[in-house]
Amino acid sequence: MTPREEPLQPQAGSESPALAKVVARQRAEIVDLRRVAALLPVLERAKGAVMVQEGCSAEEAYDLLLERSVSADRTLVEECWLTLGAIRPLRGRRGRRRRRPQPVSGGSAFSSEQYLVPADPAAQAAAPGSAREATLLLGRLGLGLATVRDRPALAHCLLDHLSGGAGIEAVLVWTASDDGMRLTGHAGIDAVEAARWDGPDAGGRSPGDPGRGHKPVWVEGSEGREAYDVPEGAGRRWPARAWLPVEAGGEVDEVIAVLRGTDRPFTPVERELLVGAVQLCAGRMATLDSAPPRRDPSVESVQQILDALSGSVILLAPLHGPDGTLEDFRIEAAAPESVDVAGRRGRGLVGLRVLECYPTFAGTELWEGYREVLATGKPFASGPFTYEEVVAGIPHHSSYSLRVSRLGHHLVVSWTRHDLADRQERRLSAVQRLGNLGWADWNLVTDTITWSPHVFTIFDRDEGLGPMRLEDLPESVLPEDLPQLTAAAQRLLRDGTAIDQPFRITTSRGVRHLRIVAEAVTDVDGTPLEVHGFFQDLSGLRDAELALLSSERAVSAQRGQLQAERRVAARLQQALLPLPTGPVRLAGLWSNALYHPAERGISVGGDWYSAIELPDGDALFVIGDVMGHGISAVATMAQLRFTAKGMIVTGSSLTDALTRLNALLMHLNSPSGTHTTATLIVARYRPADRVLTWAQAGHLPPLLVRDGRARTVERPAGILLGATDSPVFGEATLRLQDDDQLLFFTDGLIERPGQDLRTGLQELATTAEALLRTADADSLPALHAALAVAEHRDDVCALHLSVPSQRAGD
Repeated sequence: MTPREEPLQPQAGSESPALAKVVARQRAEIVDLRRVAALLPVLERAKGAVMVQEGCSAEEAYDLLLERSVSADRTLVEECWLTLGAIRPLRGRRGRRRRRPQPVSGGSAFSSEQYLVPADPAAQAAAPGSAREATLLLGRLGLGLATVRDRPALAHCLLDHLSGGAGIEAVLVWTASDDGMRLTGHAGIDAVEAARWDGPDAGGRSPGDPGRGHKPVWVEGSEGREAYDVPEGAGRRWPARAWLPVEAGGEVDEVIAVLRGTDRPFTPVERELLVGAVQLCAGRMATLDSAPPRRDPSVESVQQILDALSGSVILLAPLHGPDGTLEDFRIEAAAPESVDVAGRRGRGLVGLRVLECYPTFAGTELWEGYREVLATGKPFASGPFTYEEVVAGIPHHSSYSLRVSRLGHHLVVSWTRHDLADRQERRLSAVQRLGNLGWADWNLVTDTITWSPHVFTIFDRDEGLGPMRLEDLPESVLPEDLPQLTAAAQRLLRDGTAIDQPFRITTSRGVRHLRIVAEAVTDVDGTPLEVHGFFQDLSGLRDAELALLSSERAVSAQRGQLQAERRVAARLQQALLPLPTGPVRLAGLWSNALYHPAERGISVGGDWYSAIELPDGDALFVIGDVMGHGISAVATMAQLRFTAKGMIVTGSSLTDALTRLNALLMHLNSPSGTHTTATLIVARYRPADRVLTWAQAGHLPPLLVRDGRARTVERPAGILLGATDSPVFGEATLRLQDDDQLLFFTDGLIERPGQDLRTGLQELATTAEALLRTADADSLPALHAALAVAEHRDDVCALHLSVPSQRAGD
């Protein structure tokens, strides 16, 4: 029987002063941490800017920022923002900008002996930058103190920063407690020496007695008068000593002592530096535990025992206020599996307070149980309860029961968590839901079957009916899948062979595609005793596979249709646009043509050319490009090609032929609902005087190579066909000379992704100057190969005309 879990509730009137103190201390820590967190990002950015500007290291950049802030009487934050350019530079009283300070030479503060031991007061006053260097050191110390967590770390931080600047060799920290002043932190001495300072050898009057006053005490020289008792021999080892009270709220509860192994007296600058350092420590020490750790010698032995235990077990020491009331408990030892709501575990909990780990614990029934056990020694055991904590705005609920016993002046608390199994169950349920699967167990000895809840969902079965027996399973399985499923089940039950078998079942919602994966647990003879496995619903995956298969079939059919269209279009184009096998002589000119289809896709384009000799001995040359691809483009190309030839042969002028071709294309566009355009050049060559007359409709100009130099021929007026009902076309003439090379081409020859036509024309001209030759059958293929790219986006058509030299006797 599972005990009833009660939520953890605070008792009436349980506004504990202890909880209020914890909240106040944590608020102070938050304020301090926020201040540091606000400074550090700006400081790091400013350091990076200085490193780039000055070419120095990170440490040098930090020193330079501090030195600048001190020299200009600004805070470090202001100097950082000023460096980053986020605020205007501060101005002096007379409105002038302060001169930028120069970097401090010599490295860290007080590195020069003249600043430490001036020859006389005048020299001290004249020592340049000594006070400034002290301020720099205090700035670095302030940042270092922001990261300390206890008094030992604070002592080490002080020693690290004061050893170079003031020659300090050891730092001791005393804190007031119920039994006098206790040494709570030290640096520069070992544990044996620390025990002498904290033990009877320190004298009846403890160092740092609060009644000694609020002023620092400076002891200089081995024979100097002692204001506080010190261990025997300490005066000779540490001739120069300073006792610096830490004042907070008008009271002195702590004292910091700094020790130096030389008998040199403290200079005024050093004294001011040390007093300033202790003032910095006062604010940080206020956020640390006020009571020094009073660790029982047996605590370490308890920690060693807890290290070997499982479960959550902690050792608590009571913490009393000044009036003797119980305020809190400090965790002295913790087992490895002990954990708080923030996720801290084991020894990471040591030194923390209970109300820091569980802030809402104060004033509850369990808290009163702690107090009762501490007072009476009678053990306390709680029933299961629910504990709620809000971490990062998210509520966390956990179920616990605990037992509390007293051990000397300590408490031993063991926690038992009851919700781990529930959490695992929730995770398993989520996995089954997300994976659309559920587990099933068969006990073949007792003939019992167990299903997880999601298996009932998969089979669309009411949980009240219980799991389906093996002999009832065939009623739901499709008949065509039953033989394979039966054979797999027989292998599993007879030989214990694991199976992974798909099958289908019928439900009220239709057919479902399932999968069973199972293995058997056998006895020593190999006889199966139990079967463990899972069912998985693959219906969604199967639907996706069928959809993908249907899509692939549709794509395949479309591809076949397009390939068939390409074959038809290619045959039609070959019939309409036969290419010569080499140069052809027409009206005294050598002509050669090239056609190269686009390599991308399976469509055929509308690029075309025509070169014929007219009845009067002239020659007609036409090249065009119809927009689009496929059979429609080829059909339009055929109409334009034959119509242009027919009109020129029957005596139409070039511009009149273009006008009529535009009308034809506009007529073809009207009934179909689609709009097609085309570009075209039509040229007539008269061999008697070698004059070429030509007109164009939005086509690229031809390229003329003469005397080894290539240039494009200026185009007459003309707009592409199909663009307007009233186009205007003009004619131009070109007189050809011996060895001239004239190239007509479509835009596919020079178009490149991301490149303008002007650049393409320039590349064509450069290549043509080197490759175009008279009556050379390889000129056009070589030109195309030189200009070709890896992927053609359009068809390429070119017509090359060569003027033979009359001197050669042609």
